[in-house]
Amino acid sequence: MMLVEDSLVVRELLRHIVSRDPRLELVAAVASGEEALDKLRTVRPDVISMDIRLPGIDGLETTRRIMAEHPTPIVVVADSVEDSSLRISMNALRAGALSVVEKPVATTHAGYEGVAGEICTQLRIMAQVPVIRRRPIGTEWAGRAVAAPHAPPAELTGQAPSLLGIAASTGGPPALARVIGALPQDFPLPVLVVQHMGAAFMDGFASWLDSVVTLPVALARDGERAEAGRVYVAPGDRHLEIGSGRILRVIDSAPVSGQRPAATVLFRSMARQSGASGIGVLLTGMGEDGAIGLADMQKAGAQTVAEHESTAVVYGMPAAAVRLGAARAVLPLDRIADHVLRLVDGGARP
Repeated sequence: MMLVEDSLVVRELLRHIVSRDPRLELVAAVASGEEALDKLRTVRPDVISMDIRLPGIDGLETTRRIMAEHPTPIVVVADSVEDSSLRISMNALRAGALSVVEKPVATTHAGYEGVAGEICTQLRIMAQVPVIRRRPIGTEWAGRAVAAPHAPPAELTGQAPSLLGIAASTGGPPALARVIGALPQDFPLPVLVVQHMGAAFMDGFASWLDSVVTLPVALARDGERAEAGRVYVAPGDRHLEIGSGRILRVIDSAPVSGQRPAATVLFRSMARQSGASGIGVLLTGMGEDGAIGLADMQKAGAQTVAEHESTAVVYGMPAAAVRLGAARAVLPLDRIADHVLRLVDGGARP
């Protein structure tokens, strides 16, 4: 792996953290984006730890160039409390980075061990993810014929859709921006979102998503009513459910499939409360979270969609749903919003 970090203190701290994990081997540690790009001519790491605030070209531009010239899994290591860093970090995910983790502080800090463990875990996991050369967002799949194995015309259940739930993990921020960004300003359903991400980043993620899509986005608050045309993001380390009367429930019950928030918790609540009027969408992500919940929605008569392998950064969660037969449609990312809109328009017709 390669470390890209301009602070000598943090660079040495990261070096120490990585050295404790026998499954990680450091092949280079550099202080700037320019050095990283130069080093990649001779060293090919399996994964890169990327600082965002770098001298010269910043971490965002460095990420863009790496994904265009030397595609490599990138984990952004960011200061979670600085708004500017959060925004740049989210844009780096959109440019091709796979995940974002909290920057470590002194070894004496109370949360040090947790942060150190998460950094190593993310680096190990992301080193296994195959990546491709990235073009600017919105053009990766333009003009490419994608054969989806199960992409039927929008089916109508006779019941107008009332609620849209979308879940994602690794690769989720840009995928969510693509799908939600394609929904019109007058979209008639509430949108509930589960994105697996460190709790420290969820506020910044919601703010970033709000800045790149038309619909208003905010973290969900327990007890508020879900309104049409608004996006509600599950807060960090809390499950999100829909209750009766479209009342949101934010709860801290045990993780499901190792996740909190968990997509399965959201989807199961939608199966209970919305039945055939729900629409569930499961996007890119590692693991199997959401598959069982999507199956519950499908059994309740809801419309269910999984992202097709050809566009998923990690075909884990959608693949699990497909294996269970939980997805009525399996679609490339750029076709999902259109499918949702056809369901909404069709369900609204007499």
